[in-house]
Amino acid sequence: MNQHIHCLIDSCHYWTRGNKCQANEIIVTNDKFGNSHPDRIDAKMAMQLSPTPASTCMETCCKTFVPKGSDRTMADGIKRMS
Repeated sequence: MNQHIHCLIDSCHYWTRGNKCQANEIIVTNDKFGNSHPDRIDAKMAMQLSPTPASTCMETCCKTFVPKGSDRTMADGIKRMS
């Protein structure tokens, strides 16, 4: 079964045509966690992290975001699928 993560952030390294995320893994957390942890804390560590509560979608963020052209594309160990 083909599954897709849809993303509208075209300035992200993992974004591709059709508004699809090409990251091999992502992590979505609450804003408080996302803002207080460095980029290297990401999907590769998901099994070690505690769940984070949120009451609305406005309190959530994709922690896997990396700006296109950034030198941080390997900061979290996530790969871009082709």
